[in-house]
Amino acid sequence: MSSKRMIKVWDPFIRLFHWSLVAAFAICWVTEDELIDLHVFAGYLVAALLMARAVWGVIGTPYARFSDFVSTPRKVLSYLKDLLKFKAKRFIGHNPAGGAMIVSLMICLMLAVISGLLLYGAEGFGPLVDLSLLELTRSSELFEEIHESFANLTLLLVLLHLAGVLFGSVIHRENLLMAMITGKKRR
Repeated sequence: MSSKRMIKVWDPFIRLFHWSLVAAFAICWVTEDELIDLHVFAGYLVAALLMARAVWGVIGTPYARFSDFVSTPRKVLSYLKDLLKFKAKRFIGHNPAGGAMIVSLMICLMLAVISGLLLYGAEGFGPLVDLSLLELTRSSELFEEIHESFANLTLLLVLLHLAGVLFGSVIHRENLLMAMITGKKRR
């Protein structure tokens, strides 16, 4: 495709954030009960990435801003209905369903991080070790269940995200995976 027909959509920060988050979450998933130091480090990396993305969602490039892709639930449902009818409008940036997925993933990942920090604190480690809530209950089982639930929910969301990317790529005849690598989409 000629370069005149391409537009820069995903800036370097977004692409680095995306693939770093993929790697950090994968490391967390794989090291769940083993290699706890690596698991914790990758969890801290997830937290740092999410905080940086939250800032970039406000001050970043136009397609990276939350104001560009966060839609109302009604718009998301309308888009999904149109998608299932193969009549969905194509978006240069994120479509309403993609925007909802980003927000869902960010919230779920942050809750996984917070519950992981609480679990780590209940086990006597990390920055939340002295939290009064943890002093009252040194049982880490509840925090472990919550943390695992958010990790599992995140994995489910990732799988739905991948399905959405594949489906959107087919429907709109564009390679969304390549766009997240090069940063470019067709006009």
